[in-house]
Amino acid sequence: MSELVNGNLLIIGGAEDKWGQSSVLKHAIEMCGGAESKIIVLTTATQKPQEVGEEYRTVFTRLGVKKLDILNIDNRNDANEDSVAQLISGAAGIFFTGGDQLRITSILGGTKAFKGLLEAYMHGVPIIGTSAGASAMSSTMIVDGNSNSAARKCTLGMSPGLGLLNQVIIDQHFEQRGRLGRLLVGVAQNPSILGIGIDEDTAIKVQSNASFEVVGTNCVTVIDGTTIKKSNVSELNPEEMIALSNVTIHVLPCGFGFDLINRTVKKTRVI
Repeated sequence: MSELVNGNLLIIGGAEDKWGQSSVLKHAIEMCGGAESKIIVLTTATQKPQEVGEEYRTVFTRLGVKKLDILNIDNRNDANEDSVAQLISGAAGIFFTGGDQLRITSILGGTKAFKGLLEAYMHGVPIIGTSAGASAMSSTMIVDGNSNSAARKCTLGMSPGLGLLNQVIIDQHFEQRGRLGRLLVGVAQNPSILGIGIDEDTAIKVQSNASFEVVGTNCVTVIDGTTIKKSNVSELNPEEMIALSNVTIHVLPCGFGFDLINRTVKKTRVI
C-alpha cells in the first residue's frame, strides 16, 4: 500500500445518474462485493437526512441491493456510540451522500464512528463519496470558493478532510460549475499537491496501489503543479488574478486512469 492511499475509494463528482443506466452506482455496488453485500449510507453531510436517505434506499433497492442501512449521524454524541462504530466497521461498503463536507469532518472527526470508518478502510472496505462526500475524502479539502470565476487568490477556502487520500485536493461538479479557476489556485498555493476535478455523473476508482480509473459519462481533470516554472500567488492581494506558467493539465474520460505516484496517464481499457 502507498503512503498516498491505504484502501479502495470511489470518489464521485456529484449528480450521479440514479434512475437511468446508473453506471457509477453500479461500480459502487460491484466494489462492495455485489448486491448481496451490506452497504451503509451515511447522511451526515446533509441537513435533509430523511429525504436523502430514502432516495438512496429507493435507488439502491432498484439496483438490486438487498442489505442497506441508512445511518444518520447528526451530532458527535451519536458518533461516539459504540453501536454506531460497530455498524460502520462491519459494513461491506460505506457511502457518503452530498451536502456540506464540513458537517462530515466536524461531526465525525476523532470519534468512535471515525475510528470504525478507518478500521474498515484499512481492512479493504470501499469508502464511497459523492459531491461533499467526495471533497471530504482527501487530507485537505475545499470548503468554499467561487464557481465560474477566474483564478483569483480569494477564490478558495480549505480545511482538513478525512485523510483517506493524501497529497491531493478533490473538487466536484467540476466542469458543470466552472471550478477550474479555484482548483488552479489550490494547486498554485502548494504545487506538490495534485488537483483532481471530477465532473458530474463521473467518478475515480482509487486503488490501494495509488492509481485510479475514470468511470462514468463525463471527465476528470488532473492538475499537476510540479511543472510550474513561474507563479505570483504569494505576491497577490486577495482579489488579484494569479499567473502561472507551465502548469500541467490532463483531461481524462472513461477508459483512462492515472498513476498518483508517478503522475502519469494510463489507458485502462479499450473503449
